[in-house]
Amino acid sequence: MIRLKKQHEIEKMRAAGRVVYKTLQRCREICVPGVTTRQIDEEAYRVFTSLNARGLFKNYPTYRPGEGFPSNLCISVNEEVVHGIAGERVIADGDAVGIDCGVEVDGWCGDSATTVMVGNVKPEVRRLCEVTEHVLKIAVENIRPGRRWSQVARLMQNYAEENGLSVVKEFVGHGIGQKMHEDPKVPNYVSRELLRDDIVLREGLVLAIEPMCNVGGSATETLADKWTVVTADRKPSAHYEHTVAVTASGADVLTDGR
Repeated sequence: MIRLKKQHEIEKMRAAGRVVYKTLQRCREICVPGVTTRQIDEEAYRVFTSLNARGLFKNYPTYRPGEGFPSNLCISVNEEVVHGIAGERVIADGDAVGIDCGVEVDGWCGDSATTVMVGNVKPEVRRLCEVTEHVLKIAVENIRPGRRWSQVARLMQNYAEENGLSVVKEFVGHGIGQKMHEDPKVPNYVSRELLRDDIVLREGLVLAIEPMCNVGGSATETLADKWTVVTADRKPSAHYEHTVAVTASGADVLTDGR
């Protein structure tokens, strides 16, 4: 069931979004060769708790005791698409490091992700990241009340594929509000299912839009840890995300630090 947000609720989500933005900014600063993913995760926890926020990822989902996600962030490196677990992996020059952060402040959520290009990345990795980030920008620029999400998703998919990338289809964006995951599901591509049950954008709808694109094929696999998702062909992947509110005039990005 889709719940539209009032302006004062959107402002509460913006407050959460500011914390996510500051956390990701700090993560970018320390994501350098020699640092471990655990060190990035621990610094993120320090930042968002110092800002009176509660992390949304650790132990998610809470209804599966002992099986919830073990990190404060999702940190996904190179061929890892999403849900990478922080640990002793050491970041190296040339890595593409996807960092996904979600927090709650005063009962409202913010969720955003970026991919950090560490040092001297290969040209194909730089292009992957730049195109994927632009796919997210296309979504933001084309949101309007009354428009169908399939229209936006088609533009996103077309741009990625025209630039030689594939779009991950197993994982999609989502509604967000007082819970991290709310209706509706927000795919980054057009499918029969989306066309059958299309989403009409309305003022007050808040979405976590998160394109994931691959250098190679779109197929993914989940590793033995039951969380980390990798590309089936082990080629690099990139992930970008913003929490975005639909307004009367277009889109309002709530995780851009404003």
